[in-house]
Amino acid sequence: MRFVFAAVLAVLGGPVWADGERSGDFDYYVMSLSWSPNWCAQTGDARGDPQCGAGTGLSFTLHGLWPQNEAGYPAYCRTSARDPSRSDTAAMADIMGGSGLAFYEWKKHGRCSGLQARDYFGAARQAYKSVMIPDVFKGLDRDVNLPASVVEDAFIEANPGLARDQITVTCDRGMIEEVRLCLTRDLQPRQCGTDVVRDCTLTDAGMDAVR
Repeated sequence: MRFVFAAVLAVLGGPVWADGERSGDFDYYVMSLSWSPNWCAQTGDARGDPQCGAGTGLSFTLHGLWPQNEAGYPAYCRTSARDPSRSDTAAMADIMGGSGLAFYEWKKHGRCSGLQARDYFGAARQAYKSVMIPDVFKGLDRDVNLPASVVEDAFIEANPGLARDQITVTCDRGMIEEVRLCLTRDLQPRQCGTDVVRDCTLTDAGMDAVR
């Protein structure tokens, strides 16, 4: 089936994916880190999301750990693994900003990992802890505009051994959205697939201050 995906990708010129595939059938992970203040400004504030309150101190939070294929990705896979308990998802709130996101990420992506829910969340936490978030972002105390490439440069400087083809920075509506890192199934850095690399080219991307 993977060869069929690649053929379709070549024809369409864009990423392809499928829902309901077999759990555990993927090539590598994409770990997505979301700039929480920008997500709050664009989405979270309107929802009254708890992570957006003053004093939360959240910078780059874990959006998800996504099973990925060399072309496209699986989603909502068939699995015999049980859904996580409320305590399992609540335990992820410190790095994900809330338990609701943790459950959603399990449904869409975690079920494709081939892992039990608790093991999947453990892998996601391990991946998150393996990456050093640059200090300049942890303590960002004012809104700034900067080239998106500076964000990538800062992560590469803070994480020796991380290469440019293993990380990409995305933007949304003129603001830094996410930093995405490609990892092997053993959670080691690896080259990203061509459909994952979407480097933002903005020279004045916004980053709101940490709340």
